[in-house]
Parts: sequence; C-alpha cells; structure tokens
Amino acid sequence: MDSKEKYNVDETPHYNGGVDSSSDQKNDRITEAADLYGDIATAEEMGYVTRGLKSRHIQFIALGGTIGTGLFLGIGSAFTRAGPLSVLLGYSFTGVAVFGMMQCLGEMATWLPLPGSIPQFAARYADDALGFAVGWNNWYSSAITLCAEISAASIVINYWEGANHINVGVWIAIIIVLVICLNIFAVSIYGEAEFIFASIKIITIVGLLIMAFIVDLGGNPRHDRLGFRFWKHGLAMHEYDGKGATGRFLGLFSVLVNAAFSYGGVEMVAVAAGEAENPRKNIPKAVRRVFWRILFFYVLGTLAIGVLVSSKDAHLLAAQAADSAGAARSPWVIGIVNAGIPVLPSIINAVILTSASSSANAFLYTGSRYLFALAQNKQAPRFLLKCSKAGVPVYCVLITASISLLTFLSLGKGGASTAFTWFQNLTTIANLFTWCVICVSYIKFHAALKAQGVDRNTLVFRSYFQPYTAWASLIFFSLIILFNNFNVFVHGQWSVDDFLAAYIGIPIFFGLYFFWKIFKRTSIRDPSEADITSGKAALDLEDGHWPDQTPRNMLEKFWYWLC
Repeated sequence: MDSKEKYNVDETPHYNGGVDSSSDQKNDRITEAADLYGDIATAEEMGYVTRGLKSRHIQFIALGGTIGTGLFLGIGSAFTRAGPLSVLLGYSFTGVAVFGMMQCLGEMATWLPLPGSIPQFAARYADDALGFAVGWNNWYSSAITLCAEISAASIVINYWEGANHINVGVWIAIIIVLVICLNIFAVSIYGEAEFIFASIKIITIVGLLIMAFIVDLGGNPRHDRLGFRFWKHGLAMHEYDGKGATGRFLGLFSVLVNAAFSYGGVEMVAVAAGEAENPRKNIPKAVRRVFWRILFFYVLGTLAIGVLVSSKDAHLLAAQAADSAGAARSPWVIGIVNAGIPVLPSIINAVILTSASSSANAFLYTGSRYLFALAQNKQAPRFLLKCSKAGVPVYCVLITASISLLTFLSLGKGGASTAFTWFQNLTTIANLFTWCVICVSYIKFHAALKAQGVDRNTLVFRSYFQPYTAWASLIFFSLIILFNNFNVFVHGQWSVDDFLAAYIGIPIFFGLYFFWKIFKRTSIRDPSEADITSGKAALDLEDGHWPDQTPRNMLEKFWYWLC
C-alpha cells in the first residue's frame, strides 16, 4: 500500500485564504514535507514548517533584514583605512557581484522554494558533499554572526551614561533571551518582529541620507557647506601597504572584505522561501528589490558618510584604535556631532542597537533553518526535524541559540570591541563561501534545465545573462577569499591571530567537503540526472490556491506595491 494511501492524505491542496488551519491544509503540508523526508510517516511524526511569513514580512526581510552593524559600525575601519572614494567603489563593486549572485538564487528559489534552500540546492544540483559543506558552513556562519551582532549591541549600549556601569554580560544575556523568544514560538512572530525592525532601519537610513544631503549643502547649525572637502588633498583614496597607485589599489581591495561583511545575510530571503506564503510571487518581488536596497542603503550610504566626516577625523581614528562605545565607533554619529546637531546622536545610537538586535534575530532564524535543511538532507541527526505545533524546528533553534553563549567571550581581556572584530573576520569568509556555492549550484542548475529539456523562458523568474553572471560573481568572491587579509604577508606585519581569523574558514569548508565526499563516496551530479523535480509537484499545486490580492483602491494598490 502506498504511504499516501495508508495515511489517507489527499494529494490535491485545499487552501482557505492561504492560512494553514483546517485538517485538509494540514494534510497538504504533510504531503509537501513527505516529498522531502521521503516518507509521510516521518513527516507526521517529526512535524513540518508552515508558510507563516506573509508578503510584507518577506519584502521587509529583503529590504532591511540584514542592515546591521556592518553599515553602521564596521564601515568605520574601512573608511579610516582606505578613504571615502575607495569605500564607495568597494561597496559598489561588491554590490554588483552580490546582485548577480542573488539573481542566481532567486531563480532557483522560485523554481523550488524549500526551507533552508541553499544546502538543498547544492546537494541536488552539484554534489551531495557540497550541500553538506555549505549547510554546516552556513549554520556556523549564522551562529557566529549572531554572536557578532549581540557583541556589537553590547558595545552600543555602553554609549549611554549609566549603562556603562553595568556589566556587559547583563546586556548580552537580555538580548539572547529576547531573540530566542522571537524565534521559538511561531515563525509569524519572527516575521512581525523583522517587519517592525526593518521598518525602523529603512526609515532611519532614508532620514540619514536626507540629513547628509542637507548638512552637506550647509543646512546645519553652523551653516557650513561641506561639499566634497573631505575628498581633497589626497584623502579620497588612501595608500595602504604600498605607495602611489599600488597603495591606493590595495586600499580599495581591502574595502571588499568589509563590504562582504556588510552584505552578509542578503541571501536570507531565499532561506525564508520554504515558510513564505505564495512564494512564486513574493520571492521574485523580493529578489528584484535587492538592486534598490544595494543602491540606496549601501552605495548612497557610503557616499553620505564620505561627505559627512573626514576619514582622518581625530575622533574616528581614536575610536578605531581603542575599545570604544557605539557612538565613538560609528562614522554616522561622529559626522552628526561634528555638524553640531544635538540629541540626534542618541537617537541614531538607539537605531544601531535596534539594528544589531534585529540582525541577531534574523541570523538565529536562518541558522536554525540551515540546520533543519541539513537534517532533511540526512546530513544531520534526524531529531532536528522535530517541529512544534506552530511549525518551528525547536531543537534547531535552541542548538543554534546555544552558540550565542560564545558572546560572553567579550567579557574577557580585550572587551566587546575585540570580540566583534574576531567574529566579523570569521563570518566574512563563511559568507563568501556561501555565495560561491550559490553560484556553483546555479551553474549546475542551469545545465540541468538544459539537459532535461526545461525551457528557461517558461520559468516564473528568469535571471539575466546566465550563466555568465554566475561565473563573474563566482570569480569575484573567490578572489576576495584568497586575498582577504593580504596585509599579514607584508614584511613586518605578520600576526598569527590575524592570519587565523582571516583564513581558518578555508580549511574548515574544504575539510567538511572532503569529509562527506570520502565518508559517503559522493560524486558530482550529471546535469541530466540532477534532481530538479522532487517536491515541485506539491508546490505547483499550491500556486492556484493562494488568495487573490487584486487591489480595490489606490491605498491597497500602494500597499501591494510596497509589500
């Protein structure tokens, strides 16, 4: 007897407004989960994730979900090291490569929107060992980034007088408990939290861009028109580890690592695809908006910082050399203070704290879903598939959250600032490996579609100039991995700590890959045999059962455009 017949599960979905509430809808989710687990009994026993993320959740996760400490705090070190023009160019170049990578991921995630999709794509289309490596790489990257964001939040809190007399461990504990509560009960709670957090960040960034434009033109208490004065006299591009054009190029190249950290997590919208309502509509919309997010938030953001504050500002230089609190480390706040605008620094610092907490919340979510995907691929213990009645993989959330306890390392010698720098270095390389694997997976996916006779013109979302876009992004990210901390090899600058922080991620990734390849004797997928269809039938049947969202008036039309 067929397992679907045994458990009396109808293969035809029945949706009521897209909300999983009836027994028929429960059966639909069991059927979809069974396509991945391979057995309906397992799906019923272990549970399954639910599509609890609405369109507005997905769009705001895409727009502001990972705007965190990289843009507000981490950018300061690149700014003082390389100069404003180098930072603008570095973030722009990296943004182009990230946009190309997201086009690849968007096409795969729209074709097959699975929970924790990236390791599943790698295993299906490229190599089972690659899926194992990127899955565990992504999990540890998300867990360590969680530590980085919590560490940054503890730095920021110390800005306010009175708070700096309280042990940093108290703030770390409070933030850890907060993000666990936002993730453990239901994915809709996580979605609502990110919607609110992202709204605050988006409003703040837009406000900062407008403020920078006004201040630059002289609309500040001192009526001092700044223009591009901080770009003159050789300050636009600093020399770094060299002289002349070589030194300026190396300064620009060094920015690429900071940019990679700032863009880290941009792929999380695809991770959420497996829990998104109407993913074939909402995921393409979110991926297309990545371009505008990169342009407005990162490119214009770096330009705004460049006109607000000098890269040789004494306060900024002192902040990068010391274990300073949030306001001192942020070039945004320093620029505002220099312009003579009162109160606003405290407001911006509060937003930075919100951003750090938001990113911590987001990376706990993505880390837990990567762990869940590994269990689905049978590359992690099966008990991790256990979900609550609300569709939350509870063990995945709790195990990922336990890594956040490493943040208490900031209580040791060197403080929170040193811990943040270490976490930033470790996660950047992990992010770059993730992006490389996405590009490799897409190249194999593209070949599989061609080999199996699937016309890309029939796809709901089709990315541009493929597979050349994937190859270009892959080469760009690979070069950053190889040369990310080149300055440790310069005479007189060797540091074992810096070398390990920059390059330990490389042997970790390849160690994971070769361990699984040797242990399971995996082989690279032949495009004609790659699995591009498992689970797709159930997802295709869902498409016609989501509620109609045709706007009835101008207000609804604007809301549907926004969300």
